[in-house]
Amino acid sequence: MLADLTAGAVADAEARSSARPFEVVEREALAQAPARDALAFLAPSDRVKIIAEVKRASPSRGDLADIPDPALQARLYEQGGASAISVLTEGRRFKGSLADLEAVRDAVSLPVLRKDFIATRYQVFEARASGADLVLLIVAALEQNLLAELHALVLELGMTPLVETHSAEEVARATDVGARLIGVNARDLSTFTLDRDLFGRMAGLIPSHAIKIAESAVLTPADVAHYRSAGADVVLVGEALVTGDPVATLRSFLGDHA
Repeated sequence: MLADLTAGAVADAEARSSARPFEVVEREALAQAPARDALAFLAPSDRVKIIAEVKRASPSRGDLADIPDPALQARLYEQGGASAISVLTEGRRFKGSLADLEAVRDAVSLPVLRKDFIATRYQVFEARASGADLVLLIVAALEQNLLAELHALVLELGMTPLVETHSAEEVARATDVGARLIGVNARDLSTFTLDRDLFGRMAGLIPSHAIKIAESAVLTPADVAHYRSAGADVVLVGEALVTGDPVATLRSFLGDHA
């Protein structure tokens, strides 16, 4: 599944490059205002922080929400207390787009993450050209040399890489490239099975200088508390926020989880 999603995302990027060649996207990326400092927004504190996700669908759950106005959704997330916004830009299975990212970028003062299956330099420049402050890099989808190259490019363009892992070996690979934001996804993107306790087993392997992010399997305040007690600085939440009242849900998730 992960290989198919990545291949599809790369193919779609190649199709876009026929209309917007690399040179154009590079020029647009370099002309953008500086990216927001995601590390400052997500820095560990005495309270858990949340990255709130604009997510219409997923391969595991199918359609979740129409989200006709992603900018409004993002403003509600900001109102509810989110520290950053994640925007799915993959179109085939998640029904997202770069247009969603651009709409969100213009609507909020929080850092915005491009959540996609990034495997090429073109996609990284696209992210910056569309105003992304963070870019997701999935260790399982990338050979180590390519992971290191894309991680360096994200930093060079002033953005912050969020390096996603699913195992001890992948945490070590993220550490080797110098990742400052390391996510542990409870969902195995090869099989789409969930392991809610994976974060707790991986947290101690993440260097103390890195921000620890728990991803997936968050539907209730108890799930946020579970991750916080296991050492999460930040929790990424998608489905629960697009299928309910985002402001009330966020406030309940942030409530008492010091």
